[in-house]
Amino acid sequence: MPESSQQPVPSGRDDLYRDPQPPAAFRFDASVAAVFPDMISRSVPGYRFNLELVAAIARRHVQAHSRVYDLGCSLGAMTLSIRSALAGMDAPPSGVKLIGVDNSPAMLERARTQLDAFHSTYRTDLVCADLAAVTPERASMVVLAYTLQFVEPERRDAVIARLHEGLLPDGVLVLAEKVHDLDPGAEALMTGLHHDFKRANGYSELEIAGKRQALENVLLTETVTNHEDRLRQAGFDEVVMLSRHYGFCLWLARRCKKTTDQTG
Repeated sequence: MPESSQQPVPSGRDDLYRDPQPPAAFRFDASVAAVFPDMISRSVPGYRFNLELVAAIARRHVQAHSRVYDLGCSLGAMTLSIRSALAGMDAPPSGVKLIGVDNSPAMLERARTQLDAFHSTYRTDLVCADLAAVTPERASMVVLAYTLQFVEPERRDAVIARLHEGLLPDGVLVLAEKVHDLDPGAEALMTGLHHDFKRANGYSELEIAGKRQALENVLLTETVTNHEDRLRQAGFDEVVMLSRHYGFCLWLARRCKKTTDQTG
């Protein structure tokens, strides 16, 4: 059964960094939750494309009687995209449970309202927890979208390894991250294009600078090589970059080899 045609929960316009005062460190609090859809669509190149891409991946890879995890689900946009994609299939997979996880109560409160606005036959649970505390079970798909970059670098190997172990055979991890380039010229180009993108979406120079300062030492990027090496070292048999918009990348990593049976 397809999702209902109710309208999503409205959000405000992102003007959090109009104040010329030095911004506080970025946090996913109530003020960010209230403007998050506007913030991410105007700040992250390719975000809408990646929502559709995740839906397409779900249609191909979600298995019946399995679980789908959206880790760092924020307001539930990826969860909703996956759920709608599955429900709209000619033969929707049965017995699928969706689980959205975020460590921000403010985000989850709005996510719950957003998801409840659309009827679905698929059970969807929202869990307030730290990513490090989550161990997927019987997962055919895990989404980690713009989330790992907020995890301390020394914890990232363990996070990816644990997600690999929680996947069923042929299960997939979708990883979306902002990256940096070790070549100064390439990095300057990507940064300049990203700032142009923000200007075209109505952000002022003050807002661009303020957001960058707020994210300093909070959002810690890595290189493409860092991410792909980590995925392969965790045991993923296939690692494919499916999308890149400036410094924002999305990979599909698949666990192909047979594993012992999992319970859950």
